[in-house]
Amino acid sequence: MPDESSSSGESSREFGADPDGIRRTDAAPATTYSTALLTGLAARGLSDVVVCPGSRSQALALAAAALEKAGMLHVHVRIDERSAAFFALGLGVETGRAAAVVTTSGSAVAHLHPAVLEAHHSGVPLLVLTADRPTELQGIRSNQTTVQPGIFGGAVRFERTVAAPTGDTSETDRAATLAAQALRAANGRGIAGPGPVHLNIAFREPLSSAVTVPPAANSSGSASPSPSATPSVAASPLPPGTLAKSGDVLSPNLALFGGGSVADGAADRGGGAGEGETAAQSTDDTDAVAQRPYVSTRFERPSAVLDRGPRTVVVAGHASGAAAEELAHAGSWPLIAEVTSGARFGRNLVVPYRELLSDPQFGGRIERVVVFGHPTLSREVPALLQRAEVEVVVVAPTGIEAYNPGRRARIVATASVADGSADRHWLGTWVVASRALVDAADRDAAPSLDDGHSHDPAARARFARAEFAAVRAPIDRRMLVEELWRSTWPHDRLVLAASRLIRVADAFVAGKKIPVHANRGLAGIDGTIATAHGIASAQQREGMPGVTRVLVGDLALLHDAGSLLGGHDELWPRLQVVVGNDGGGTIFDGLEVAQAAQRDVFDRVQYTPHNVDVAALATAYGWQHVLVTNRAELDKALTTPRDLPVIIEVLLER
Repeated sequence: MPDESSSSGESSREFGADPDGIRRTDAAPATTYSTALLTGLAARGLSDVVVCPGSRSQALALAAAALEKAGMLHVHVRIDERSAAFFALGLGVETGRAAAVVTTSGSAVAHLHPAVLEAHHSGVPLLVLTADRPTELQGIRSNQTTVQPGIFGGAVRFERTVAAPTGDTSETDRAATLAAQALRAANGRGIAGPGPVHLNIAFREPLSSAVTVPPAANSSGSASPSPSATPSVAASPLPPGTLAKSGDVLSPNLALFGGGSVADGAADRGGGAGEGETAAQSTDDTDAVAQRPYVSTRFERPSAVLDRGPRTVVVAGHASGAAAEELAHAGSWPLIAEVTSGARFGRNLVVPYRELLSDPQFGGRIERVVVFGHPTLSREVPALLQRAEVEVVVVAPTGIEAYNPGRRARIVATASVADGSADRHWLGTWVVASRALVDAADRDAAPSLDDGHSHDPAARARFARAEFAAVRAPIDRRMLVEELWRSTWPHDRLVLAASRLIRVADAFVAGKKIPVHANRGLAGIDGTIATAHGIASAQQREGMPGVTRVLVGDLALLHDAGSLLGGHDELWPRLQVVVGNDGGGTIFDGLEVAQAAQRDVFDRVQYTPHNVDVAALATAYGWQHVLVTNRAELDKALTTPRDLPVIIEVLLER
């Protein structure tokens, strides 16, 4: 939490309404600029602002609240900046548009870094608005002051640091221009695609003045700044020791994404084009590009038409989307689709892909692999892509980095299949083998219907015992993920934490076209609950049906426990947190370290056991809690409608 020691500089003196319909009192430059910036963002499609309390950022927070009253924004308030950023990330995952997160200066900004990195590596739009100290307070050990420009390094598509506004009449137009640039960059244009954007805005006292919205603005809808206002924005750093003029942009981001335009250029220092990429002169936003002479080109990836000859498999990693399934279907090729790929469906799907990739009769005969998305859930896939005799084609329309573990893939924007006859024998052998492995592993043998319909008392008793045993069966990891999968439908959302359970789901759940998300950009356990909350809030906003279920291990729950706290008086969406509680980090039990280390040392520093009372944790945050021990209880917990969010705790053996 930031300190609360700074003056607000508020006054009750009132002026007339500005042209945008917002009535400002005392017109503090911080408030005027903040309102212009947020109004410009709202006019260009920003719908959500997540506010963290703080003194230096108060003008942004109060302006956001005023615009919410005018019906122009949705405002969410979070105490913890890390939770706030991941909540905004979840909003972006669901809507495909950037949500903004507002923080004060100092360590508050650093707490955003995990979500910024996840947004960067996952290609999720995110807008970070941070307040900063003015130039005269920099470098003198002023309270709550650090070097915020460039704090996110190369992870942002676009960055601007704005000097403290002074009330100059040009500042509102410059704010509108900056809003347009920032949203274009965050929502994705050019090779970089969607991702995080950082606007760092210095404010000096008075830090705010009251912002009120007259009834006319509430009834008439949002007011929009003129989109034609395009004054130039200064971008070159000032000489050392020079005080900035109000509204000056002090430092551009030198990220490899070349975000100076609108993330459609690649910085010269960012590395060369990959195989199959060509450089082309950028023609978009020439004024902004001119501010950065080191941004002169962008990469254009070619499209590929794939001949049918080589024995091919299609790999769909995280966030591939339906395009992977469509290509596999068009080519009559086996489809290896991870559980969060968005392509885990269709008749070409191979569920037990690990076993078949390890089999010389299947994986050993592969000649070409077409990769979509970001595969992260197996060792077999990267091993396949590193084989010298296997041709690798990576379909990556955007992103400077593409998944390329062998460093020799042909990277293309799109892929299609050439005309010709399909090798149905190749596909058929994979599908038949896959179904045989699935059938062999099936544990859901139903009680005999003949016994159930029999007039023989012994047969009917046998049927009843079998049926009772099925519903009273104790829960293991596989049963947990399969029941969760069966309970989820296309109008629901399923979010999976980076835990052992996501790998169990990937190994066993059948094909089903449902929305599944995980933070697989960096595959950390941070912010899973906050991300799911953001997804649920966006999906259910307009009265849409469905439940968001998030499957976490106990450590992922504890790591993000602060995100169980929502905003005061904010309605909770329908949200279930399903916790597989095995007392620690059992994912490490399957790694080499478990065999190499002494057991007591391993348990202490890797397994990290705990004795947290999850029911008490739920009660502390006002959540419902249900402890389930068998299949019938789990089914009931997953399908019971509830007025409050619920933690469903499942105790698992280590």
